[in-house]
Amino acid sequence: MSLENVQSVSSESMSNVKDGFIDFVAGSLGGVALVYVGQPLDTVKVKMQTFPTMYNGMVDCFMKTLRTDGFVRGLYAGTMPSVVANVAENSILFAAYGGCQKVVANIMGVPKVEELSSIGNAWAGFFAAFFSSLTLCPTELIKCRLQAMREVQSYEKAPGTNVKFIGPWSLTKQILKENGISGMYRGLTSTIAREMPGYFFFFGAYELTRELLAKPGQTRDDIGWQKTMVAGAVGGSVLWLVIFPADVVKSRIQVQNLKTPALVIMKDIVRAEGFSALYNGLKPTLIRTVPATATLFVTYEYVKKLMHRVMD
Repeated sequence: MSLENVQSVSSESMSNVKDGFIDFVAGSLGGVALVYVGQPLDTVKVKMQTFPTMYNGMVDCFMKTLRTDGFVRGLYAGTMPSVVANVAENSILFAAYGGCQKVVANIMGVPKVEELSSIGNAWAGFFAAFFSSLTLCPTELIKCRLQAMREVQSYEKAPGTNVKFIGPWSLTKQILKENGISGMYRGLTSTIAREMPGYFFFFGAYELTRELLAKPGQTRDDIGWQKTMVAGAVGGSVLWLVIFPADVVKSRIQVQNLKTPALVIMKDIVRAEGFSALYNGLKPTLIRTVPATATLFVTYEYVKKLMHRVMD
């Protein structure tokens, strides 16, 4: 191999490392922004999914949680593990997404990632979600259990017993002591079943919306922050509409520490509670998703642009 070829390969490798680092950082900051915007309604969603008979809808769940446990301990329960979960998920997700875009572009014979079609980006999101699922599952488990702690203890103990709140680290130690490492991955199958098809539609819908919102002669990257927010909101809404039944099953497995296979649990829910039970908590999820994923993508895209400007 000539010196020119060696230098070309080395330059390309450095460029890939730099792009991966930028995607990692931008995805991390996007994940933090998403949590703080959407956490209260995420808490409502988890409670409605796992204990559907305790509340008469979203507003009732929101107000009871606020009244009994307050703003921080109630609606923002599980915020730290949620931040960790979203930073872990989105940093890995967006770094893997950038890498998978390059692989998909290579397979499809597309010279540049920027020229990938929406369906190509959708497949990149599909494969990237496998890697993020492995980091998401343990942190999501802790988050869901903290969010539904009052309901779990009310269900298991005598009425009137005081709820004993514990923090994320104490809960993690308790799970590891009782179930070992495998206990932290309870619900992994349903997480992967939720994430991979979900992110196919998430990134596909996001990129397609950016394409549709671009003016003639304008690229997707130049549509401005308002249209980027619209595209992010569309991508997030499509994601949850597609994956919600799998998310309900995952939440029940993790919160109630179930060991039954996910498909069996889904069948049991439909048989005992009806098909609509698979969509318990959808309303607060969609209301939360619009500002949360809009914020996620605006943060991701603009941090990415800024870092490229600084590092190029």
